[in-house]
Amino acid sequence: MKEFLWPVRVYYEDTDSCGVVYHANYLKFMERARTEWLRALGFEQDELLQKEGILFAVRRVETDFKQPARLNDALIVSARIKTRGKASLTFQQKITREANGQLLCSGEVQVACIDAARFRPKLIPETLLAVIADAQ
Repeated sequence: MKEFLWPVRVYYEDTDSCGVVYHANYLKFMERARTEWLRALGFEQDELLQKEGILFAVRRVETDFKQPARLNDALIVSARIKTRGKASLTFQQKITREANGQLLCSGEVQVACIDAARFRPKLIPETLLAVIADAQ
């Protein structure tokens, strides 16, 4: 799958008392990139809920923190599908500093497609799988 890139700016609210990005906020940045990737493919999460009755929930996360991001840093968050299952997607993601390309954080995130009414696994709709396959 092609790598999707999304710019993020570090705001004061993203930092801790040391002036660096609080570790949990890297996960928020990754979430934004996955949401924007889905939007770039022509799918909105609220519409998938209304029309297909599905949600994507994070099932597993593995992160590796390399260097801190700081207030006002311009970052690039990437998302690329590593594996595609019938009811899940596993993403490889990276966060780099835009100015010099320095790797700050990398991770692997598995999201599960779930039935919104039952909160049980559900197959990813064929229309979405077809678009994902075409984008590879």
